Amino acid sequence: MGQSRADVKTLSYLPAFQGNIYFNIAIMTTSNQQKNNPTPLPLGPTEIATLGGGCFWCIEAIFQELKGVLRVESGYSGGRGANPTYREICSGLTGHAEVIQVTFDPSAVSFREILDVFFVYHDPTTLNRQGNDVGTQYRSVIFFHSPEQKTAAEEAKTAAGAIWDAPVVTEIAPFTQFYKAEDYHQNYYKDHQWQPYCAVVIAPKLKKFREQYREKLNV
Repeated sequence: MGQSRADVKTLSYLPAFQGNIYFNIAIMTTSNQQKNNPTPLPLGPTEIATLGGGCFWCIEAIFQELKGVLRVESGYSGGRGANPTYREICSGLTGHAEVIQVTFDPSAVSFREILDVFFVYHDPTTLNRQGNDVGTQYRSVIFFHSPEQKTAAEEAKTAAGAIWDAPVVTEIAPFTQFYKAEDYHQNYYKDHQWQPYCAVVIAPKLKKFREQYREKLNV
């Protein structure tokens, strides 16, 4: 039986689980900002990609290791109301999606290359869900920042249809606002590799990515 990310996160808020095992889930790591920004910003222009592919813990871990990526932040986008909290997102009432905001160097990696990775390492054929994580907050979505990004997103979505057996349902919508998620969500996999969800769900995806994209790793 698979594990839902919600099953894990709920524990951090229950008084009965304030012991050593789960307490660290809700603790901010002081070095998160440094870990999320492993590469100095280039002298040239940078671009931003805002992507939703289910649990942001999963795709954050993938894109942190992609060459040309300068910063990855987990957050919320595409909904109603300002500064939503994680609990509000989980209700499904705000309409926000869990997303990552990726700052990248276009001279090292293109937006289209980022999308090609995106379409391989989440399932874009399941509407409002990824595995056991179910709800509109887990929808597959690309929030484009320019007409050029919109065109690239449409082309990448069409191309993804050739590698998936079912129709690709990824939403393509204009970017409006990004709200950074709570600190304990940032850099989650690196700080919690021992955690069951990380070990069972994220680690296999990351292992596959490292093997398939060895020459594109940010090392």
